[in-house]
Amino acid sequence: MKGRMQAIMAACFLSLLSLILPPVSIVSSATMALVTLRKGAKEGAYILVCACLAVALLGTVIMGDYRFPLIYSLFLWAPVWGISVILREGRHLFLAIEIVIGIAIAAVVIAYSTQPELGSVWQAELGEFLKPLVSKANPEAPKGAIDKSLGIFFHFMLTGLIAQIYVISLLAGLFLGRGWQALLYNPGGFKQEYLTLRGQKILGGLALLSFILAWGLSGTFSEIFSNISVIFFILYAFLGIVILHSSFSVMRFKNILVPFLYISIIIIPHAMIPAALIGLTDTWLDLRKKILNQSNT
Repeated sequence: MKGRMQAIMAACFLSLLSLILPPVSIVSSATMALVTLRKGAKEGAYILVCACLAVALLGTVIMGDYRFPLIYSLFLWAPVWGISVILREGRHLFLAIEIVIGIAIAAVVIAYSTQPELGSVWQAELGEFLKPLVSKANPEAPKGAIDKSLGIFFHFMLTGLIAQIYVISLLAGLFLGRGWQALLYNPGGFKQEYLTLRGQKILGGLALLSFILAWGLSGTFSEIFSNISVIFFILYAFLGIVILHSSFSVMRFKNILVPFLYISIIIIPHAMIPAALIGLTDTWLDLRKKILNQSNT
């Protein structure tokens, strides 16, 4: 926020550093989000273009090739710039989230349209690498059971998981940038915006439809909707966490309950399943309102 040169240098340095430490990519995206959210689409685009030129130059000097760092940085910055423009103009955080989910779903559909046997491709490319690892982790499991489990993973989950990881990375950058903006110019604003997030009924209906079609169809269509369901799962798990955070924040032991919630999610990944059920159910039953009303009585 001090100036264009500082923003360009920060984005470039963090982008190149993330090639060694991947989580740093979130901070790099957040710098682009902050500039765009605060200064607007035009200024964000200026920083984006200049930072890309700088990364290409540094890539040529350090790596002897400008193409990979340039493409990688565009992959990091261009989507978060576009989503930040939408959030700045629309001022609705969940709208930005919906668009990211829509992009991920479109990517899955396009991937299968390009390669209908995508699951078989994953299995051919990665099967021989993963099979020994799974066998070593489960030495008592029959070979047939391992092959079946890996087949399900490659066909019905892997594409969706890749899209899911991108969704998490993109939204993490956006949220961090939004949080920085609130910290600098509107203290407490992001917390209020975050804790009031709630899914829309039409999106919940589409999520249920994708689950039903994944279960009811067969072949490639079943694979497509299964992978789409994986994307919806992370969305509603996130909303469930928001609802629980919002509910815990008004309880007596909130200073213990809120950190425990996030620690539990990290330590026990299966806790995402009830969180997703809460997030999806809240779309129609408004569980947060009921919990808050009970806490106030």
